[in-house]
Amino acid sequence: MHVSQAFFPCIVSNSRLDKKFTFGNTFTSSLETADVFLWRDKKISASMIGGATAIWVLFELVSYHLLTLLCHFLILALAILFLWSNASTFINKSPPQIPNVEIPDDIILGITSALRIELNRALSILQDIASGRDLKKFLSVIAGLWVVSVIGSWCSFLTLIYICSVLLHTLPILYEKYEDRVDPFAEKALAEFKKQYAEFDAKILGKIPKGPLKDKKVA
Repeated sequence: MHVSQAFFPCIVSNSRLDKKFTFGNTFTSSLETADVFLWRDKKISASMIGGATAIWVLFELVSYHLLTLLCHFLILALAILFLWSNASTFINKSPPQIPNVEIPDDIILGITSALRIELNRALSILQDIASGRDLKKFLSVIAGLWVVSVIGSWCSFLTLIYICSVLLHTLPILYEKYEDRVDPFAEKALAEFKKQYAEFDAKILGKIPKGPLKDKKVA
């Protein structure tokens, strides 16, 4: 397995990062998502990281509230359109053409269906973990949740989302640029991790009895 596939399983679809990114089994990026994260389209990449920075500054540093921002934006937009529509008769100019915006049913149904599938999959995984049949998966989830809780105690959720956004726009392009240097080091680290995990599994996890299996149907 290529190192990029081991460390970027949700992003890399093959040995190179210039393929389209894949998000799970339901959503596949219809746009050139990789081009955005790899800064091949600098305008879109810069606008996304700039927008994320502006949102973080507004809500985290300035302590703006989402509801207040939406109301102020609507007040400004409605006031401009109202004044423009009424002033157009005095300045002999056509009033603003306000488009009729409607959300198609298929988009809402598609998003709802995709969310339902992912939610059912997550609930199935949680049920499987809670049943006690897979100790390794249970410990992995517990460790992951603990790490997330520790990170959450250091910063707010919005700051965490902003950090992830910045990392998504920096790590892939850095990896692509220094791939030849990163791969040997990452392969050694991955091999060492697998070795340590195998020893931990043989000494501790393998000796713990597994939980009850699913009840078999009686014919």
